[in-house]
Amino acid sequence: MTPTIFSHPDRVPAKFRPLKALSHFRKLIKDKEDTEQVFHIFENLPRKGFVDDARAFVESDLGQRLMASEPYLPDLLDDHGWIDELPEGSVGHAYVTFMRREGLSAAGLVAESEKMGRPQFDDQLQWYANRLRDTHDLFHILTGYGRDALGEQCVLGFTYGQTGNYGNFFIAYAGGYELKRSVKGDAPVMGAIRQGQRNGKVAKAIIEQDIRSLLAEPLDAARARLGIGEPTLYHEAHRAYRNRGIDPYNFLAAKAAMA
Repeated sequence: MTPTIFSHPDRVPAKFRPLKALSHFRKLIKDKEDTEQVFHIFENLPRKGFVDDARAFVESDLGQRLMASEPYLPDLLDDHGWIDELPEGSVGHAYVTFMRREGLSAAGLVAESEKMGRPQFDDQLQWYANRLRDTHDLFHILTGYGRDALGEQCVLGFTYGQTGNYGNFFIAYAGGYELKRSVKGDAPVMGAIRQGQRNGKVAKAIIEQDIRSLLAEPLDAARARLGIGEPTLYHEAHRAYRNRGIDPYNFLAAKAAMA
């Protein structure tokens, strides 16, 4: 059903708690697959302008149309049957290939977020907020950043450029610092993250797209239409790692070898 109210009266505004965010970041550093910690960080670093952005979109003609017609995004994205029928080279084809290779699902990301036990409200603010969660892996496809340690920081930098969410900024740059500290070298880690942020800022808002239509677009055409720049410094960083015999997708092995 289409949510009819913007914000439920029982909603309690999130509080800005940077020390709690730092505590959850430390847990995330210990286990980068502990995605629940990401959502705790976001909760403790709320951005005031997010509500205004949500209101502007849900009150727009496109927002109203998508709320009324678009399926629940995790169901849409995990229904690989119809996406498999899209042409090779489409955003959707690249997305399902990525999700299968990585063993991921949109429903899995929802499950991680729900571990926090926060109340869910059937309102338009929840609908808008969920879009950012549910399209995270689609951001990887559109930006060209992988699920390696640097790729995750870069896609969060890109997302910060899109949304201005402090949680994305914090994880992107704190994670980049940890990466520079743990794997020494001349790879442009911070430069790659900053480039991701700049690319996100100038690109059209991905969460404000018609996701079904976006999945059907040719990937290169979608990137051009959205104005998403090439991740050149990310690729440069990967070359720098490989020149030192380091697999950027397996830093644990690199650290063991250097120990």
